[in-house]
Amino acid sequence: MRIAVIGGGYVGLVSGACFAEIGHHVTVVESAKEKLDVLINGGVPIYEPGLEGLVHSNVSAGRLQFCANISEGIKDASVIFIAVGTPTRKEDGRANTEYVFNAVRDIAQNVKQSVVLVTKSTVPLGTGDAIGKIIQEINPDVTIDVVSNPEFLREGCAIEDFIKPDRVVVGLQSQNAREKMEQLYEPITKNGYPLLIVSVKSAELIKYSSNAFLAMKVAFINEIANLCESSGAVIDDISKGMGLDHRIGRNFLQAGPGYGGSCFPKDTLALINIAADHDCKATLVEATVKSNDERKAQMIDRVLYACGGSVKGKKIALLGLTFKEGTDDMRDSPSIPLAESLIKHGAIVKAYDPEGMDVARTILPSEICYTNNVSTALHDADVAVVVTEWKEFCGLRPEDFASIMARKVIVDLRNIYDKEEFFAAGFSYYPVGSVPVEQIG
Repeated sequence: MRIAVIGGGYVGLVSGACFAEIGHHVTVVESAKEKLDVLINGGVPIYEPGLEGLVHSNVSAGRLQFCANISEGIKDASVIFIAVGTPTRKEDGRANTEYVFNAVRDIAQNVKQSVVLVTKSTVPLGTGDAIGKIIQEINPDVTIDVVSNPEFLREGCAIEDFIKPDRVVVGLQSQNAREKMEQLYEPITKNGYPLLIVSVKSAELIKYSSNAFLAMKVAFINEIANLCESSGAVIDDISKGMGLDHRIGRNFLQAGPGYGGSCFPKDTLALINIAADHDCKATLVEATVKSNDERKAQMIDRVLYACGGSVKGKKIALLGLTFKEGTDDMRDSPSIPLAESLIKHGAIVKAYDPEGMDVARTILPSEICYTNNVSTALHDADVAVVVTEWKEFCGLRPEDFASIMARKVIVDLRNIYDKEEFFAAGFSYYPVGSVPVEQIG
């Protein structure tokens, strides 16, 4: 099939490359010149494991191309995907659908053939109806079937999530759209991965509901981690004991500094507003947002405690800046309020992240010093704070820290180390969800 993808960002680029990989001919339309130039010259403007090679191979095979002109990009397409951003509006927390509707208008003004128009962007409940009205106003003479096909891509695992999905959710309302979407995903569904056909509104709400529920699991286990620290229980034991219950499952029960990224923060806020628009309450989701905000703000207290109540003049090494490993995404990362608070409290901060430092420089306080490797970040540090669970950090041993740090103090916000091993090596070690071990004197 020939398809067009409007938007060459994270979702659009991953989806376009993966559709090409399973045999379709894909044109990605990207209006941002800087980003388009990178793509046309063989590069990838974001970090996602395996994506650069996937893009390069499919461009070479002639199944993937890029352009700036929407008329050119959609002229032969039977399916058009909208994959532009829907960021949170700062004034009210709602999803900003401006870019989606602008894309719809451009498509309606330029399309000449009957097409299936698919929202891959995360959009509020009722967006499909609004898209249909815009199309009728601009181009009522062409048959355009509106479909919702939300993405469920985890940053760092996006290609596998696309090719081997838990499910493909498609919201539609016509037989033609059903046939087209079944044909489009047949290379995936023939391998046993389920295609769930629902209404457009249901598909829109499935996406928000899924992310809100996962965010709720993260917030819940972090609150239980606080209880463990106060009571002497161990959060890793609690997570395992809960996760073995198949009704609950193990995923998203790892205690840490709070969720971040491009999905959970904005989708929980959007769902609260969607509920309000329909005269419903989202009490649990509201509590999740509040709990997570408080969680991230509390991380500075752990570092302050490890430093005896003050970080003024102390050298702090931040290991990891992105909201999770496997991505360069800094959006709503727990490292942001932590770094800001450390600088505000007078700390000297050095930071290292394998992929996120270029983005971090545009977000974090200018006083932060960025290093090219772990050793430089740790050199002469009073405290090492593990913020992101990169594999590069997981492999470090006590001697890797002890040989270069000024003091043997670690605040592990991801529980990637064995606290007893570090304590035996002379470290004061502050984990999440269990009692710290501290050296005396």
